[in-house]
Amino acid sequence: MALQKYFEIAIKSLTERGLRSWLTIIGIIIGVAAIVSLISIGQGMQEVIDEQFKKVGANRIIISPGGIFFGPLGSELVSAQLTKDDADFIKKIRGVEAAIGVVTKTIQVRFDDETKTLSIFGVPTDSEAIAQIKTIGFFEIEKGREFTQSDRYVAILGNIIAYDTFEKNITTGKKIRIEDETFTVVGIQKRAGTGIHDMIIRIPEDVARALFDEPEMVSTIFATAKEGFDVGEVAEDIKVKLRKKRDVKEGEEDFTVQTAEQSIESFKTILGVVQTVLAGIAAISLLVGGVGIMTTMYTSVIERTNEIGLMKAVGAKNSNILLLFLIESGLIGIVGGGLGLLIGFGMAKIAEIIAQAFGVGLRISTNIWIILGALLFAFIVGSVSGFVPARTASKMKPVDALRAK
Repeated sequence: MALQKYFEIAIKSLTERGLRSWLTIIGIIIGVAAIVSLISIGQGMQEVIDEQFKKVGANRIIISPGGIFFGPLGSELVSAQLTKDDADFIKKIRGVEAAIGVVTKTIQVRFDDETKTLSIFGVPTDSEAIAQIKTIGFFEIEKGREFTQSDRYVAILGNIIAYDTFEKNITTGKKIRIEDETFTVVGIQKRAGTGIHDMIIRIPEDVARALFDEPEMVSTIFATAKEGFDVGEVAEDIKVKLRKKRDVKEGEEDFTVQTAEQSIESFKTILGVVQTVLAGIAAISLLVGGVGIMTTMYTSVIERTNEIGLMKAVGAKNSNILLLFLIESGLIGIVGGGLGLLIGFGMAKIAEIIAQAFGVGLRISTNIWIILGALLFAFIVGSVSGFVPARTASKMKPVDALRAK
């Protein structure tokens, strides 16, 4: 019998059992949709993270207070502190091109009649620091200008702060109040897509220290390795020498030194673990769908016992019956997989739109391997689930099958 005929018989059988077939297919749809949406979002996030790494720069080293990496806005969560003296010390370490100490605080900001609690980022405005800041993609200016050495009560806003935080947009030249001081907006950053960098307000470091009453504290130190030096080795050297300066033992550091690549890899590792766990949970839906296919196929075997007997009586072999039922169960899987694929991508796209509306740089990945993998996986689940019922059907004796009612 030609392969085409097997598919014709299988499709006819599934059509005749319409409601039952669709109820079985739904189980596959749910499982595939969940897995596809999670994988496409996860891979998309990995691509975004790689892009962010390029913006940070491969030669960046981040020194944070505390034994756990909290990032540029996390220093308020730990008791240990870095100081301006630490930043000056790091500048002198061999292989370090520059080291910028910044101070951050979350305080109230007022624009027109609205008051919001936002993150203020006090940055140095000397020529060396500004030159370094200009090389960091997260701080690119979209409108206005970067700081100059003579700037005092001026501010540069993250993109979300300027356009999505207050009822009215904040443009360059507008005035905002931070605590009791008035600042003129001189620049607005391009949207970085990280969330954090789009939600900060940068002001000159000296002004920030006076405003926060923090003459020495440094929230984070951003260092740059010189060209020709291994970034990892420079980072390790900073760790060793800073540990000695702060008189702490190895393994008991009250600070964290990470290269930009290490911090990006940390995020990717966490993302991978979360993605794997969620995909595992989603796979349970596929298992349930597989059980549904097996139940449906067993029911089909019982209902079509006479038909099986007739087919064998006219010469059908065990292999023919086995192939027919495997194709039927495989079709259930691949139809469910195809619909699940479309729904999964749709769910992922909705998540992307919602995330971007909140300023999170999320996008989905729709490469061909996800599509082919999902369809093949669904077909295999269907075929494997239908194997035992198909084998049962193929082993029936013609006389017994014809006598069945």
